[in-house]
Amino acid sequence: MNSYRLLADATVIAHALFVLFVVGGQLLILAGWAWRWTWTRNIALRAAHLVATLYVVLEAWLGVTCPLTLLENRLRALAGEATYPASFIGYWLDRLLFYDAPAWVFTLVYTLFAVTVIAALLAYPPRRPRVFRHAQGGDA
Repeated sequence: MNSYRLLADATVIAHALFVLFVVGGQLLILAGWAWRWTWTRNIALRAAHLVATLYVVLEAWLGVTCPLTLLENRLRALAGEATYPASFIGYWLDRLLFYDAPAWVFTLVYTLFAVTVIAALLAYPPRRPRVFRHAQGGDA
């Protein structure tokens, strides 16, 4: 098997895991709020999730193709395989759901998703670990 193809496949896996972190992370944060899971209030997790979400939204607003999509396409071309012209999410939504939409629809969806992330961040804020709160004299 061609090493470029393996690298392209690894890039797809990394991309899928990133998408899973953004979308699945929000679902878990909301579930944690409902079921009072303390780990969903972890400040590092919430900060990483917010940054990842805002990164996707900024890409969409600026009309930038995701670097992982560009990398995968380049590796596939080097492997002599076909590439795809749409964004990673747009391509897979089309493939999995037979859904086609203009770029502005995805930008709107990403933006609305970011609004839910920020709303959850404000309504269900992260907390510093308990060890630090006790060491600093607070217990909230």
